[in-house]
Amino acid sequence: MNINRRDAIRVTAASLGSVAALPSFGVSVAEETTPTSATIQVLHPRARVPLSFIIDDSTCLVNMGHFCMPQFAHAWPERDVYQQPWREWPREIPDRFVREFGEWCAQHDVKGKYSIVPYPACVGWLDRTLPGWSRQDLDNSLALVRDLMMPNWDIHPEMITHTRVIDLKTGRPMAEVNAGTMENSYPQTDISTDHLTEYLAYALRILKNCGLNCDGITTPGGFGNRVKEKLPVAAGQAVRDVYGSELPHYFKYVKTGDESTEPQLEFDGDRVLSNLTMNVPAGTGDWFGSWEGSKVSDPDRYCTPDATSGRMVELIERGQPAVMLCHWPGMYCNGTKTGFNAFKRVVQSLASRFGDQTLWMKVSEIGRYWAAKEMTSLTRSDANTIELNAPLACENFTVSVGSTSISKVPSLSHVGSQWPLQQVASLSRLQNGTFVRVDGDVVVCLDLPKGASRLSLG
Repeated sequence: MNINRRDAIRVTAASLGSVAALPSFGVSVAEETTPTSATIQVLHPRARVPLSFIIDDSTCLVNMGHFCMPQFAHAWPERDVYQQPWREWPREIPDRFVREFGEWCAQHDVKGKYSIVPYPACVGWLDRTLPGWSRQDLDNSLALVRDLMMPNWDIHPEMITHTRVIDLKTGRPMAEVNAGTMENSYPQTDISTDHLTEYLAYALRILKNCGLNCDGITTPGGFGNRVKEKLPVAAGQAVRDVYGSELPHYFKYVKTGDESTEPQLEFDGDRVLSNLTMNVPAGTGDWFGSWEGSKVSDPDRYCTPDATSGRMVELIERGQPAVMLCHWPGMYCNGTKTGFNAFKRVVQSLASRFGDQTLWMKVSEIGRYWAAKEMTSLTRSDANTIELNAPLACENFTVSVGSTSISKVPSLSHVGSQWPLQQVASLSRLQNGTFVRVDGDVVVCLDLPKGASRLSLG
């Protein structure tokens, strides 16, 4: 589904620095012809461009580059990329690196998605035992993910093994080893939505046993390529069945060139929340250490040191979600951490130029915002009153009301309670519960409650 866009809301250069306009997104409102009519537009959260960081091939302790390589070489012996010297690479990406990475990202407000492969490369089950490590090692690693990563990162299974397809009846890999029995190219033929759902749910249940919460899934490689129309249905059903999630999402696609990076709303049947799965894409390739951690990073492809060019800069200046992609072995880079160091430089460069114009968000938060934006009805009952009806709650919901005069403190009302909004001096200071005047318009940021609410502006 394509998201319609309306004219950008113009703001002063003092408010936005180098960005002259932020994109706004239209919602269905009645046409007004009276002199007091005000155009209502839904903007980005806090009127900032969303940023996120998608990390694939991560798990507890197991270096997926080391353990995946020989299995891929067995299935695809003709591919030179799988003939690399994996025996020379470390078998482990240690928890001390997870802690270093997670703490640095928390200090710089970086958020995103972090995969946890449940049965990584068939080494061991994360909810049972991981041969080569003690039970205490595994418990400590899972606790680190729960305590350090989960607050700022969506946790996804990247299917069950990321290598071999599992027979769900036995829990063992398929006997044959070929492209058809590797998750990266599974399935080779059409399968039912029910079977696909069962496969996804199997992975989710392992992570639930580990005490990890998941609102979405990531597809390993080309998983699901032959059943793309069934994947969002299966992902939605599996996540709802295992976790009871209100709004499932998934990551599979990377958008390039002029393709939109806005999340897509994918419905199974009627356009209601219970049938909705969010498709949240990435907007870059992996230009750090790649999936095996052996490549030289090229951070300028994301963002140059002065943040004047690069794919992330391009997306920010287009006003579209700027979601970076990488693979966890490419952060660690077999102990050199060159990918991580390149990533830190990219984050700092982006902050130096766009710090007050962007907002780091989890993938699920970006998906939720687009769902709320698309599905919330906003109608103006009079010149200064907007009625909102939302199928789900959403933080930092931001609307612009054009050419509105304010005679008293704006407020939000919901189920008998009322919250006044505080005025801030500039758009860069906008946050939940505040409003700002911009060139005659009023921009409001609020915690959108589920159900009916009322925004009073005068």
